[in-house]
Amino acid sequence: MLRIVVAGASGWVGRELIKAVAAAPDLELVGAAARSAAGRDAGEVAGGPALGITVSASLAEALAVPSDVVVDYTKPHVVKGHALEALASGRHVVVGTSGLGADDYAEIDAAAKAAGRGVIAAGNFSITASLLKRFATMAARHVPDVEIIDYASAKKPDTPSGTGRELGEILSKVRLAPTSKPVDELGGIRETRGGSVNAGGIAVQVHSVRMPSFVLSAEAIFGLPDERLTIRHDAGSSAAPYVGGTLLAARKVGEITGLVRGIDHLLD
Repeated sequence: MLRIVVAGASGWVGRELIKAVAAAPDLELVGAAARSAAGRDAGEVAGGPALGITVSASLAEALAVPSDVVVDYTKPHVVKGHALEALASGRHVVVGTSGLGADDYAEIDAAAKAAGRGVIAAGNFSITASLLKRFATMAARHVPDVEIIDYASAKKPDTPSGTGRELGEILSKVRLAPTSKPVDELGGIRETRGGSVNAGGIAVQVHSVRMPSFVLSAEAIFGLPDERLTIRHDAGSSAAPYVGGTLLAARKVGEITGLVRGIDHLLD
């Protein structure tokens, strides 16, 4: 049995993960953390029957019980600390929280390698979002001009989304030189060209839309003279699409050392 701790147990995805882990024959929920639900039974927090697991107020408390993998769906300002804390405690880590950048992931990667543990992090653990990343990476090797638009609810606290940021970073490493005029050569209001995301290659412009009615969507737009390709992922109102990919990562993370971004490589 793979022993799992869920950080962010009272959240939108966290509640569904609690139920999914409890139902899986090869997984065992041994800990949960959520400040707002501290002291309550994890099963009841998830809207199901009691599981006999009390939600801790902090990850440190949840780590007092032996476990194998920490799954984090918390907040952008605490997720890096949680990942480093879990690695220092000898756990593997699955990061579903967005808001981290390339420098943050480099620090987590170094800590994971030093600890001999694995980390799988994704801006979006859904299967279709992973396919968006894979197909867009293929297209970026053939079509020079690409830009990303990410859509999310009006209250999403980070921009761009984890999906948009991860996609921009990956494409920046493989894309061809664009034909569009460089942003620093433009007049007018340059900010309307979006934000530049770069992970050591050629920057990709990412535009973020935040308004009611969106849950999470991301699209990569590729352009050639007289033709255009759009690859888009849309998420519905349920957290279910993220659960399967997250549990796949939890089952596989013990096989790696260091950090892996995304689950597209696991789909094969």
